Amino acid sequence: MTTSTTSTTTPTRRRTSTSEHNGSGASDKDQRLRELLSSFSSAIVAFSGGVDSAYLSVVATQVLGSGALCVTADSPSYPEHHRSLARTVAEAFALRHEVVNTAELERPEYRANPVNRCYYCKQELYTTLTALASARAIDVVLDGNNADDRGDYRPGRQAAREHKVRSPLDEVGLTKAEIRELSRAAGMATWDEPASACLSSRIPYDHEITSEKLRMVEQAEDALRALGFRVCRVRHHDTLARLELGRDEIARALDEGVRDEILRALRAVGYRQVAVDLQGYRMGSLNEGIRLRSV
Repeated sequence: MTTSTTSTTTPTRRRTSTSEHNGSGASDKDQRLRELLSSFSSAIVAFSGGVDSAYLSVVATQVLGSGALCVTADSPSYPEHHRSLARTVAEAFALRHEVVNTAELERPEYRANPVNRCYYCKQELYTTLTALASARAIDVVLDGNNADDRGDYRPGRQAAREHKVRSPLDEVGLTKAEIRELSRAAGMATWDEPASACLSSRIPYDHEITSEKLRMVEQAEDALRALGFRVCRVRHHDTLARLELGRDEIARALDEGVRDEILRALRAVGYRQVAVDLQGYRMGSLNEGIRLRSV
């Protein structure tokens, strides 16, 4: 494991609230979140750069000051877009921020891409973070799971339980909509960032995960964002790219001029065929063919 510090500013411990102007439901939960965080002497926050972990990182820093360490994983499974968001938030809110290397792609059980692939990814991440916490004498490791995540298929939760990782946003009942509301009130650039997940989630189960496939997906999604698409997933089916776009963006993708630009961009990445999924983006679409159980 290697680490690199990307922000060294360590603000003093304070208890300011970012929810002063929010509705009572989100406000009350935010206050309970702060009370929960204040029960820890120190914490590592698994900070992906997404909406949830970004908000948790900011609040943990406001409550614990330099006792909060926000850690971002660097591996081929995670897009540079997310790491860039993490750096932006860290600089804007003076987070104590470090980047660690994780090696899930070196694990054959992860590369095989079974339906519980996420378990092996989170096991790698939480093994790294708990070892770091032990080495630094840090009290607890936290993740950004929220109350809405309970109904989705998330085998990574087993790894969280095994490593005694806490999920404060979930514990106080904060939903994604409430976290966005609180983030907007706090002036966070991530407040309306589209939901995302690791790049491996674009590859159908039981199809091997390789760094080459992950790079194709990342480059294709970067190309779509450059063309102005805000919500986009490129599901990787060998030489075919199946695009899941925001439902309000599908019509634009089918416009002749835009369609041709998409085809040129994705063929340059290496895809031979491009299909637009008319159902649009929905979370966990590759889970639709498996039998799910709550975790």
